Amino acid sequence: MKIAMIGTGYVGLVSGVCFAEFGFQVTCVDKNPSIIERLQAGEVTIYEPGLDELLVRNARDGRLTFTTELAATVADADVIFVAVGTPSRRGDGEADLQYIHAAADEIAAAMKPNAVIVIKSTVVVGTNADVRARIAKARPDVPFSMVSNPEFLREGSAVEDFLRPDRVVVGVHDDAGAAAMKRVYRPLYLRETPMIVTTLENAEIIKYAANAFLAMKVTFINEVADLCEKAGGNVQDVARAIGMDNRIGSKFLHAGPGFGGSCFPKDTRAYAATGRKVNAPQTLIEQVVTINEQRKRSMAERVIEAAKQTGATSVAVLGIAFKPNTDDIREAPALDIIPALQKAGLTVRAHDPEARAAGEAVLPGVVWCKSAYEAVDGAGITLLLTEWNAYRALDLKRVSTLMSGKLLFDLRNVFNAQDLDGSGLEYRSVGRPLVGNSA
Repeated sequence: MKIAMIGTGYVGLVSGVCFAEFGFQVTCVDKNPSIIERLQAGEVTIYEPGLDELLVRNARDGRLTFTTELAATVADADVIFVAVGTPSRRGDGEADLQYIHAAADEIAAAMKPNAVIVIKSTVVVGTNADVRARIAKARPDVPFSMVSNPEFLREGSAVEDFLRPDRVVVGVHDDAGAAAMKRVYRPLYLRETPMIVTTLENAEIIKYAANAFLAMKVTFINEVADLCEKAGGNVQDVARAIGMDNRIGSKFLHAGPGFGGSCFPKDTRAYAATGRKVNAPQTLIEQVVTINEQRKRSMAERVIEAAKQTGATSVAVLGIAFKPNTDDIREAPALDIIPALQKAGLTVRAHDPEARAAGEAVLPGVVWCKSAYEAVDGAGITLLLTEWNAYRALDLKRVSTLMSGKLLFDLRNVFNAQDLDGSGLEYRSVGRPLVGNSA
């Protein structure tokens, strides 16, 4: 079986490399020649732990290749995965399907009979049926199967998630598509990984509903954190206790500055937009979207107010990526918080172990630093935005000595009172009691 992977972004590259690891012949296609050149040279174009080793090994062994030639690749492929971007459309929040449609048109022109076309991109309900009709209209005499196979990869853990998933969701319209997917995922099937074979529409809804629910959990615990701050509670104790309830679960109950990344913001907007479009308003998720945007603004306001009170003129920001173990800054809280700090007249000194290059492209006026200690040097306030392990191991006494002020905002609740003992820092976190100057 030969697999074509259209798109070498986050989902496409991880999926293509991991399918090659399963033993299939995989060709990854991208329109950008510079990306293909880097991949052909063995350079991973995204930061994802473990991906570089798999890419180099499978390319060396001849199972994984990269090209800009879509037509030739599709013409020789048995299974064609579409993993192109579906960004939020301006104005209404719906997923922008222009790249899906463009890929479908090129696939239709080149595919061989009985090809299996699989949309792995996150798409709104009805997209697979529309694409199927679009391709059938372009090539009415060529039989093919249409499959929806949404991904559930966590950035920073994507390789592990692909190779050892909780489940595989496959939406099909015929038996041939289902049989092809069982063959593609046979290594997981042998490990008794649950495979849910359902309709195209169900698979599309499952993906959006899953992400919307997880985003809702994040938003819920952030509001619990606000309550704890006002009522004298500790959100970590509350989250730990409610997370022990098997009906709730402990994951995604970590208070912070709001969710970001390539999935939750985009998918919640699209999910809500779909509800409005079909006259089934998803009011709960619409509120999640609104609350999350307010959350990021309120975090910036906390820092700005503290700067006014202390006379601080500069802020050290530790962490730009939306989460650790990735260089992805798409809709990261930092992209809202840093401009708000700058607008208030504060100088921002920033550090991130992996996301500096991405940050430099979209955050003008920031002083970029090579280390966390360089960033805090002379800063009136330090703001921890991403819970990288490197920051967990910071020498807080050294941080205090380097800073011109003493205020540390920890928006990820990385540290505890014991960590602060003797540091001389004034510590503020999220949803937990204040820790005063720890002399």
